[in-house]
Amino acid sequence: MASQLEKKDNHQVLLTIDVAPEQFADALQQAFRKNAKKFNVPGFRRGKAPMNIVTKYYGEGVLYEDAIDIAATPAYAEAVSEHQLEPVDRPEMDILDISRENGLKFTVQVTVKPEVTLGQYRGVEAVRQPVEVSDERLADELKRVQERNSRMVPVTDRPIESGDTANIDYKGFLNDEPFEGGEGSSYDLRIGSNSFIPGFEDQLIGHSEGDSCDLNVTFPDDYHSEDLKGKDVVFKVTVNSVKKRELPDLDDEFAKDVSEFNTLDEYKEDLRRQVQERLQSQSDESFKDNVIAAVTQNAAVDIPHAMIHQEMDSMVEQQRTQMQYQGIELEQYLSYMGQTMDDFYSQLHEPAENRVKSQLVLEAIAKEEKIEADDAEIEAEIERVAVMYNMKAEDLKERMGGSENTFIRDSVVSRKTIDFLAAEAVAIDPPAEPEPEAAEAGLVDAIEAEAEVLEAADVTEPAAGEADAE
Repeated sequence: MASQLEKKDNHQVLLTIDVAPEQFADALQQAFRKNAKKFNVPGFRRGKAPMNIVTKYYGEGVLYEDAIDIAATPAYAEAVSEHQLEPVDRPEMDILDISRENGLKFTVQVTVKPEVTLGQYRGVEAVRQPVEVSDERLADELKRVQERNSRMVPVTDRPIESGDTANIDYKGFLNDEPFEGGEGSSYDLRIGSNSFIPGFEDQLIGHSEGDSCDLNVTFPDDYHSEDLKGKDVVFKVTVNSVKKRELPDLDDEFAKDVSEFNTLDEYKEDLRRQVQERLQSQSDESFKDNVIAAVTQNAAVDIPHAMIHQEMDSMVEQQRTQMQYQGIELEQYLSYMGQTMDDFYSQLHEPAENRVKSQLVLEAIAKEEKIEADDAEIEAEIERVAVMYNMKAEDLKERMGGSENTFIRDSVVSRKTIDFLAAEAVAIDPPAEPEPEAAEAGLVDAIEAEAEVLEAADVTEPAAGEADAE
């Protein structure tokens, strides 16, 4: 086998590969043995005609498709190894010459991994968030524990208040006609959750168990249903029951119930330690992300479109899997949000490009610093991943097939590279807080952004009627 390499634009190369006549003749023999039973030649029982008779009767070309697969695949792999290429896309083959006498000559055009020009990567500055568990933060944590251990108790001696949960039946009417999706029964609605359209929950405040009432509300102008955008509707509501959340007292008995400690002070001390460790872990991971961002920004690399689109496809599949775990298809969710798949793809281009660039830069640094993974580290990583997925290490290896060593090795090397960069980096404090006026605006933006993230991350299939009552 002989091959020549020609570099093209956009990180593509053209390989011209020659398979010698004797090698291709052997491939033809293998192709014939694979397909012998398919050939029906007059004068011979089916599958019993010799190769020279079959090729004379059908033509040698009847064997070419399989012979090309048999001969070209190892020849291409050998050429890739010879020229030390790292293909990142499916190759495109073109046959130039093929016959038993001349052998096989073909070209393969393929996109290869680009070269990275590293900038400064040792000692980069990166923001590290300070870790401090204030009394206020500890109080918030205690509040969350209280809420997890709270109980719902009936409310019969007063009207509905904000924070109560009202069990309701409701039916919506547009111009005195029921509209689709506007009906629900025995629905638990927490007042103040803002899970229904504006005005619905507020108008329930002051009503009591057993009341029936009409709620006049207006659907938002940006509501997902074209038939209901900006429309005034009436919901006929019956309050079946009202409950409130009752929190346990913060005392020694509470500490005994929720922990192994006998006093509230002991539990608080342990809770502070837990929060400290969690915040430290978050700070460490955030610092590493900032280090990677700084190192990546200092590097230069022209990323092939194929790599970006492959990463976009991977991100779409990850999102699809997450949606399916929550009981909804990605296309269904996008439709609900007024988006198409093309819209979704376009939003992924920049984050996909950043992901690919970061990975390429980390690989280049690992190569430059000769960071590798030994067998013990690979085995330890397999054990760690197996525990994470509640599997046995041997079962994980079997499921991953022959790819586990490469995948796990790359994971270990990547983590070691990140740890190396973080150890070399210089931690700096976060930027100073903005002036009060600007701080208010920034806080609003942050809250809105967080709400969007939470909405995207917590998608569930609406209950019957809930989608149109929200």
